[in-house]
Amino acid sequence: MKAVQFYRFGGPDVLQYEDAPKPQITAHDVLVRVHAAGLNPPDWYLREGFKALTPEWRPKVNFPAIPGTDISGVVEAIGDDVTDFSVGDEVYSMVRFPSGLAGGSRGYAEYVAVSVSEIGHKPQGIDHIRAAAAPMSLLTAWQFLIDVGHDEANPLQPPRHEPVSLEGKTLLVNGAAGGVGHFALQLAKWKGAHVIAVASGKNEALLRDLGADEFIDYTMQAPEDVVRDVDLVVDSVGGAKSGRFLRTLKRGGTLFPIFALGFEGADEAKKRDVIVSTTQVRSNGAQLKEIAPLLSDGTIKVVIDSAYPLEQASAAHARAEKGHIQGKIVLTVR
Repeated sequence: MKAVQFYRFGGPDVLQYEDAPKPQITAHDVLVRVHAAGLNPPDWYLREGFKALTPEWRPKVNFPAIPGTDISGVVEAIGDDVTDFSVGDEVYSMVRFPSGLAGGSRGYAEYVAVSVSEIGHKPQGIDHIRAAAAPMSLLTAWQFLIDVGHDEANPLQPPRHEPVSLEGKTLLVNGAAGGVGHFALQLAKWKGAHVIAVASGKNEALLRDLGADEFIDYTMQAPEDVVRDVDLVVDSVGGAKSGRFLRTLKRGGTLFPIFALGFEGADEAKKRDVIVSTTQVRSNGAQLKEIAPLLSDGTIKVVIDSAYPLEQASAAHARAEKGHIQGKIVLTVR
């Protein structure tokens, strides 16, 4: 088969489109002929060698490595114990994450072997491009806001993450035009929240179309300077600067930093009686099944920034490096 591989860490230019062994399946797997693969931040973290992590936190990567977790395609073969899927079924998945974050997911390829526990039937109302764009970002928003869906230990905090009630609440979404952000906005609206979307001005029309009740252009004013007394902040950008949103929350409010590494506001959060919680997104076929009707009927829309052929994966990564992504970037597979 053809796949995108790399043999050393580096920039987008290390990605090579070439022949690779076709995967074998076990009794509990299906073999998927991939039609599209979605890009996500872990793809470029892997390509760069997880340089944002301290050396002791960096997973060992075996070369050549094939990046990519999110796929949509058609079942080509099924394992002996598979009963819920058949050859010819259209499916989508976030493959082996986080267990495969060091190169074990192997989504940038013509074929991927996937456990039946990690796949769902593709939503009928959308194409493969949009289906491949959804899994990681939408599962992240879902597991933060709706249902964690697992009891695995959280490497970033001892307590289990717990979603909070959204109906009638005011929610601020920072980075609302990005992959996780535009899904968080829509899930919050679906659950009855009043949503303040924060993004650059060019995204206002899109985000209002997705349901935002208020919009703040962060290039014109800092949201933490103008917003007060919200119930929940979802910071889809995260990192060390998430603490600035503590002042926007009412006492007893909640802050969900999607990327929690570097958060420095624990003491201030305690003083303000604010709950700060995060979780690690995990593959979950049952949740993909639950989400599929929302994607099919347009309750949740998938925004596509751009699409590239699989052989142009390096160009897709270069686009990602420029930032200011509106929705998701996707690779199409012939």
